[in-house]
Order: sequence, then C-alpha cells, then structure tokens
Amino acid sequence: MSLSFAIHGEASHSLTRLAEGLKEALEKRGYQYAPDDPSPRLVLNLTSTQDPRPYRRRAQATFVLSILEVEEISAEPVQAMYPYLVRTLSNMLLAYVPGKEAHFFTLDLGHYAEPEGPGFFERLVERIHPMASATLVIKNRFEPDLEPELWEGDELTRELAEAGRILDSWNLLPAPFPIDKILPPEDFRHVQRLYGIGGLSYGNLSVRKDARRFWMSASGVDKGNLRVIGQDILLVKDYDPKENCIVLSVPPNVTPRRVSVDAIEHWMIYREHPEVGAIIHVHAWMEGVPATQAHYPCG
Repeated sequence: MSLSFAIHGEASHSLTRLAEGLKEALEKRGYQYAPDDPSPRLVLNLTSTQDPRPYRRRAQATFVLSILEVEEISAEPVQAMYPYLVRTLSNMLLAYVPGKEAHFFTLDLGHYAEPEGPGFFERLVERIHPMASATLVIKNRFEPDLEPELWEGDELTRELAEAGRILDSWNLLPAPFPIDKILPPEDFRHVQRLYGIGGLSYGNLSVRKDARRFWMSASGVDKGNLRVIGQDILLVKDYDPKENCIVLSVPPNVTPRRVSVDAIEHWMIYREHPEVGAIIHVHAWMEGVPATQAHYPCG
C-alpha cells in the first residue's frame, strides 16, 4: 500500500532537522513525499506553542501529526500538551525536546516518549505508522427503526448491564476520563464538534442479538451503569463501506449517543466467527505483568 505524505508550516532550525529526518525515514518505510497532493494520507504539520496553527484537511482520511518544539516536558504532560493537540486539529501531537527526546500525545490520551539516539527517526516513524496507515471507522449513522418491543431492551441488554456491574465491582472499569477538566470550554466544544467525543472511557461490552446484529455499550459512558437503550446501549445492525460508518438502530424518541469506537472490530468478529456470542474488552493493569507501548487506534 502506497501512502503519500506532505510537510506543512514553518519551523525552527531544530524542527526543520526533525522534519528532514522524518521525511527520509518515512520514504524508507514506503511512504511517498507528495507536497502537491491536495489530500495526502499523512501531513507533518510544523507549528509552535506560541502560535499553534492547524492544517486544514480536505479529506477526512488525512492523518495530521502536528510537531512543535518545547524546552522541557511538564510534570503533567497530558494536561499541558493536550490543548495543543486540539487547537492544531490533529490526530497526534509530537512535542520535541531538542537533543533529548520526542513525546507523542494522542486524542485518546495516549502519551509515550522516544529518546534521541541510534535509529531515532526510524523509531518515530514506527510510532506514527500504525496510526497514520489505519482506516478509522468512527462515523455513526442512526436509523430510528428499532422495533418497539426493544425500546426498553431485552434479556440480552439486561445481561449486558449486569456484566458491566460485575466488571465494575471487580474494579476493572476506570472512570470516564474528565476531558472537560483539562480543556477550557471553547476547546472542549471544538473537540465535540470535530471528533464527536463527549467523554473518554476505557473498555466495552457487546452481545450478539442475531445473525447480523449485536447490542453494544456506548462511547464515553459508565459501563457499570448501562440503562437507556439508544444512549447507554445501542443495537449495531451493519457497516456501510461506502460511507465508512457504523449503522445503528435506535428508538425514535431518544437523542442517541455514539457507539463505542471499537464497534467495527466487534462487527468483524461477529461476522467472521458465528460461534462468538459476546465480547468483553477491558483494560486491567496487573502487578508484575509487563505492558507494551504499542499503540494502535481504536476504531
């Protein structure tokens, strides 16, 4: 698969050096430098903390990595850098400390660093590639055609809610991250408009309804308190490849929430493996168990 990329913006001497190194490493990885492509797959947006300018996409599929230079990383790095991720309309932010390291920040609050040294640019590209090359399915299409007898749920949704309560009692459901607490109101409203995010939470649950449909928890909700059909639990009925969106059946009398961003993975599993009846996805830190820093996008 050939992926095009472009470089946008003006930069300091240190960022120019970084961009040149990334350009060479991306080309080695198989990317094609295409400065005149109106809709490149990847854009390196060179910006600054003093004037965090965005790159205006012409296509939703364009992945924007904004890059800025900082003297040092704050003791509260996510709180300090996340607003720049939002203001530059980026999918990922790279904060470069010249001579020391590069820190990555992602929309789902990912944060990890790569120290300078041998293979520095290649290591940065290996961080970027899984995100930039992925086809994200985060768009939802709500169709108010849910059968009336399902407006209050069924035995499956009650079992799904009970599973969520059990996981919560086992302390396997981190509280939804208060994204509104690290962004001022204007930036938070912008995140909601641009990314369709009302909150961040981790983990999701689903249960097969029939051969083609399944119930699934919504995005950004308390998985230990799943109650309202169309808002806490949604019925996924299809994936539309032309619109690249998840299709959901909802009651006509509710304002629906988005389904979990992992819906496309669940959809593929249920279609490919008819023997699968339910899926539980949780993030559980266990003492003594090594964790990787591999980062692939949800959705």
